[in-house]
This record gives sequence, C-alpha cells and structure tokens, in this order.
Amino acid sequence: MSKADVVIGCFYGDEGKGKVIDYLSLNADYAVRATGGDNAGHTIRVNGVKYAMHLIPSGILSGHTVGVIGNGVVMNPEVLFAEIDNLKEHGYDVDNYLKISDKAHIIFPYHRMLDLALEKARKSNKIGTTGKGIGPSYCDKFERSGIRLEDLYAPDFKERLKEMVESRLGLLKYYDPETDYESKLKFEDVYKEYSDYAKRLEIYMCDTFTLLHKASEAGKNIVVEGAQATLLDIDFGSYPFVTSSNPTIGGILTGTGLSASEIGNVYGVIKAYSSRVGEGPYVTELLDETGDKIRELGHEYGTTTGRPRRCGWLDLVALKYAKRVNGLTGLSVNHLDTIGNFDTIKVCVAYDVNGEEIEDFTTSLKVLNAAKPVYKELKGGWSDIAGCKTFDELPENAKNYINFIEDYIGIPVKFIGTGADREAMIIR
Repeated sequence: MSKADVVIGCFYGDEGKGKVIDYLSLNADYAVRATGGDNAGHTIRVNGVKYAMHLIPSGILSGHTVGVIGNGVVMNPEVLFAEIDNLKEHGYDVDNYLKISDKAHIIFPYHRMLDLALEKARKSNKIGTTGKGIGPSYCDKFERSGIRLEDLYAPDFKERLKEMVESRLGLLKYYDPETDYESKLKFEDVYKEYSDYAKRLEIYMCDTFTLLHKASEAGKNIVVEGAQATLLDIDFGSYPFVTSSNPTIGGILTGTGLSASEIGNVYGVIKAYSSRVGEGPYVTELLDETGDKIRELGHEYGTTTGRPRRCGWLDLVALKYAKRVNGLTGLSVNHLDTIGNFDTIKVCVAYDVNGEEIEDFTTSLKVLNAAKPVYKELKGGWSDIAGCKTFDELPENAKNYINFIEDYIGIPVKFIGTGADREAMIIR
C-alpha cells in the first residue's frame, strides 16, 4: 500500500503550490483535487505555455498522471470544459486522463447569482467573495438539496432542477429585489445547458473513492493538491473571511475518501513573504511603499480574479498554526528571489496584543484586529539566485533566512523556489 503526499497552502492561498505539485507529479500516477471550486487556481508553465488551472489538477500536465476531481469539489461545468478544451488544444489526452467523482456537486447559474446578491446585501460587511457560486453550492450540499454529477443522469433531474430554480428565484428576489432575475434565470435555458453538459461529462464520471483506494492498495503514487489555504478554512480560518470548504488536511480526507493511514508527507507551501486577496484580518500587511514593492516584484495578482493581492512580511506565528492544523512534515518556500531584493527583511515572530506578547495564533477577530507584529530583522540583499541548484550554492544571507524559518517552525524546508520557471527550484 502506498501513501498519498499532500500539498497544502499555509496562509491565504496563492503561495505557489503548483510548482511543488508539478515536481511531485513527475512520478505521480494520480493527482487529486479534493476541495473548493473554480475560486482557486494553480498557474504552471510547461514548455513555454502558461496554464491557469482552476478545477483540473495541475498534475495532469505531466502527461502521464491521471487527474482526479474528488467528491469534495463543487464544479462549474463551463469552467471545466474551458480547461479541457485548452488542454486538448495543446495535445493532452484528457479523455483518458481525467476522472471526476460521481459525488462532486455541480454549480448552477443560480449559485453564482446568489453569491453576488448575498454579497450586495451585506453592504458594509462584505466578505470578499469571488462571486463564483462556491458558497451557495456548498450551502445546497449541506442543506441536502444540491445536485451532484451523478444526479444529472437521474430520472427526476428535470423535476429537481425546476424546483431548485423556482426556490432560488425566491431567494434572489428577497436578497436583491432591484434586479430582474426572472429574465436572467429561466428554467428551460438552464435545463438545456446542463443537459448538454451532462452528455460531455459522462465520459469522465467515476467512482473516485474506489479508484483511489485501489490505486493505493496497488502501490501507485498519489499526490493530493490542496486548494486555497489554511487561514481560509471554514473552521480554522479567520471566519467569516474564509472560503466555504476545508482546504486543510481534514478536507483532504473527506474530499477524497482517503483515510488518515493512507496519508504520507504533508507539505506546507508559503512564500518568503505573505499575501492575501479579499477582506479580513492580516497582521503583517504593509500599507506602504514596501508592500507595493513586494506586490510588483512578486507579480502579486490573483490567478482566478486578477485582483491585486495585499502584501506583507512573513508571519511565522501563523505558519506554526498551519503546521499544527495540518500535521506538516515539510515546507516549500517560494519567491526567495523576490524577498532577496530587500537589504533588510522582517519576519514576524510574535504578536503584541494590547501590550501582551503572544506566539500562538488565534482566529479571534478581536485579537487579530488588535494584534501588532513583533519582528525579527534579518539581512537580505542577495541577487539573482535562479542559477542556484543546491542549498549550498545560495548566498549566505539566503541560507540564514531559510534556516531561521526551519528553527522557528521545527520542520525542514524541502523545496525552495528561486524563480518563476518550473525548473527554478532547489530540492533538498
């Protein structure tokens, strides 16, 4: 029996998980997406081509790895087929290398409309949703009225869909009475669109639970790709400024059906600084020229939304929390080249909360909003490191930076990103 390796974001997403996944997929038989929807994304460059993957596991880009969309994912077929078509245009055999759980829930137009209507109704209390229908789709799942992939082929699909469209029209009118939703959401149009999707989706539908367990029993290599990140977890993130699923290790298990005993290494991915998209607390955020410089040097704009990311120094208090939540066995540090452009680098090692210094992270908004970072200063100033192939080849200050992270967190840094290209990575 083999154990699956897991890649998880440690902060607020956009850490560069795709690069580690890309490396691990070189020897992977299966790459699995477990949670979230097309509100997430990995950007990978392969042979000069840039791929922004929002639903299909980026491990499929190896050419020999089967991509699996697990039961914990909520799926927009329009986005999925845009990715499928793009991959096929570049020569990928998607029909034989993509499997989708029959239990994955489907996103419908009313989910996206509700997402935006709810955000509009929040007025000054917005949570920064991407408006892609992820939250409302999960609401239907847990309210037990959601429509799964296998339900598209059920005899009562048309009847169920009609009931959902009619009931969601009522909710839309309640939350946003100013918009004419009846002209935007017509049952016959939705039914035809999704009936057409069903015809194309059937070839990919699979009992992925059994597929993955048999693969593990046969000793196959499995990589599970985390989406979003730890501090966006619905339970362990900075609620309510979170995503609608569990992008932590618990969600990996429930979103794939793999058991705890079938998990091997759990790699946490960070950048050598930090960033966040959307609303919510962010202790080390820099609202000054330094933050702007990090954003521009790191090209910090969202893969999925294009929104400029909020940027700041690395937060080791939050990273220690991510290690505890996920049981991390190793770290990947990306953008070491970016942070090296600063002569002096600050790293947050504690929070000052109303005069009290704390080293344990909390999701309490009261504490986070009052927290001020306590920094340790380290020397930067290293130049281009893209040519470094081993840890020993790094400049001394860069090695000291990595060593400081390891000493604080207590687990090894296994991967170091030294540039934008897929090959620009040191493996230890």
